[in-house]
Amino acid sequence: MTSDAVPLGGPRFQTEPARLYREMRKEHGAVTPVLLDGGIPAWLVLGYRELHQVTGDPVLFSRDSDLWNQWENIPDDWPLLPMIGHKQPSILYTVGERHRRRAAMVSDALEAVDPSQLRHHAERFADELIDAVCLRAEADLIADYAMLLPVRVLARLYGFSDEEGPGLVTALNDMIDGRERAIAGQTHLAASMARLLAERKAHPADDVASRMLADGSGFSDEEIAQDLMVMMAAGHQPTADWIGNSLRLMLTDSRFAASLFGGRNSVAEAMSEVLWEDTPTQNVAGRWASRDTRLGDRAVRAGDLLLLGLQGANSDPQVRTHGSELTGGNHAHFSFGHGEHRCPFPAQEIAEVIARTAIEVVLDRLPDIDLAVPAEFLTRRPSPWLRGLTELPVRFTPTPALGGTP
Repeated sequence: MTSDAVPLGGPRFQTEPARLYREMRKEHGAVTPVLLDGGIPAWLVLGYRELHQVTGDPVLFSRDSDLWNQWENIPDDWPLLPMIGHKQPSILYTVGERHRRRAAMVSDALEAVDPSQLRHHAERFADELIDAVCLRAEADLIADYAMLLPVRVLARLYGFSDEEGPGLVTALNDMIDGRERAIAGQTHLAASMARLLAERKAHPADDVASRMLADGSGFSDEEIAQDLMVMMAAGHQPTADWIGNSLRLMLTDSRFAASLFGGRNSVAEAMSEVLWEDTPTQNVAGRWASRDTRLGDRAVRAGDLLLLGLQGANSDPQVRTHGSELTGGNHAHFSFGHGEHRCPFPAQEIAEVIARTAIEVVLDRLPDIDLAVPAEFLTRRPSPWLRGLTELPVRFTPTPALGGTP
């Protein structure tokens, strides 16, 4: 690792990440040396071609965190440990044939979700959340809506009752927040998954948990519970941020003004543009080099950690020129990853249905919606990993609740 490593943190990830990634690429190249919390070294892969190489070669660039050459320097309370996943028996950290069988089990269980039922659940929960604010004339579309919706839909698909949904929302958001309630949130989520699997073993149903239990691939209940937790966390927060970032774009960019007053053609365009320019998952940890190699003119040593710079690669000038039209129907972005550890295609489809339904319900139910603060006052969470708004305050003319007065 070189001595010019860049600390992976600070306010610029909140205020101007695009410029920061450009500067890092210009000064350090497509593979930038960075320092994580506590001065732990890693490589941030910002080049599109280099990221394609890393994610496309799971043998040389392994998902097995046991390979890491920094474990002796990692304290037990290191805040990024949950991202690294040491000794976690989830799909994220299995490799080879066992990972392929596990990914097939997850993909099959998700692919069997009925599209019409998925949209029905998304619309129903979205309408419930809008009912709770529609008489107020103002709302925060992050706290009141985007951060509440995806997990409610996912919980229903997995097999949880509607009554359990709100508790899962709180637990998952506490866990993702990473503060004093994080461990309690994780404990609640784990206990809920274990209870669900016990119920579904006794009484199978038409849901994701039952299909995973019936798969017959030989995975333990603990492994299935871990995968359900991973799927819920990975499906919730990025989808919530996809909703928030897309609504922000539509409320602040004149190109999408028509959509706010009855048009719908631009919803998909806004969602696609966000995946290219403002993707919810900015950087991902990670991959570990299984032997000494070279990547982007850098000498990478066996056991080095490589972070996947998804947003940096999306804006790589080697594949993007300023203002180039790579949005719209172009899906060559890295926002869902790439290679055998990418987000399963059925999961991508579920996230897209939830996000698009969420945006359309807002536009249908609150037709004269507008920002309640100047656009430059909107702020982002100070994270180099996930990019989402802290809040999205809006105002609108009060409208009646569909389910009666809340």
